[in-house]
Amino acid sequence: MISDLQNRLRDLLRERIDAAELTGTELAKRAGFRQAHVSNFLNGRRGLSIEAMDRVMEVLRLEALDLMPEARRGMAAAHGGDAAFDAIPVVASGLLMQSEFAFGEVAEFLRFKKSFLRRIRPEMASQRGHWQRFVLLKADKDAGAAMRPRLAPGAMLLIDRHYNSLRNYRQRERNLYVVKSREMCKVRYVELQDGQLMLRPENLAAALGTVQPSRGETFADYIVGRVAHISIET
Repeated sequence: MISDLQNRLRDLLRERIDAAELTGTELAKRAGFRQAHVSNFLNGRRGLSIEAMDRVMEVLRLEALDLMPEARRGMAAAHGGDAAFDAIPVVASGLLMQSEFAFGEVAEFLRFKKSFLRRIRPEMASQRGHWQRFVLLKADKDAGAAMRPRLAPGAMLLIDRHYNSLRNYRQRERNLYVVKSREMCKVRYVELQDGQLMLRPENLAAALGTVQPSRGETFADYIVGRVAHISIET
């Protein structure tokens, strides 16, 4: 899905340049990029992060609906498309380590205010700038049992996948992470001890877990991201 949007943005940008409405150099200056960054994107040698796409769209005065195929554009408008909101995908836990998602892999989209999302600080311990940053995951029974009372099964977790550092987001408050553990993803507090990730539950009756990185990998390769927001239906 993200690659489709980037291709559409690339086409629109080329149209503006061909029409002499702006140049690649002007775009780079106004969006705060290096010239080579813009050139590589235009020539299909690299993509853009969600934040970088937002900056280009702001320069071009485009909205998210402008990047959608006509049929989906009409569908989104009918469901209340709004430039003040971003549509965040809800995906299955088994897909969380993908950099982006095909349309058929998304269960649904939920809207979050762009102003809220922009206030969330990223911190990458490994390069993930090309990953779709925010995704949503519904907490399963394991997460609800291990993190009770902080979580309940069915809670919707907003995951910042550009935060896979172990640095506390707030002083004296533990980060809550989604971590890849074997073939599953677990929601836990995380510590690094002797090269292992210790997965700590909130519920003291739940078992402590560990993740041992494989050779050539680090702890950051196993952290899906930080849980930035929790929504619970009451």
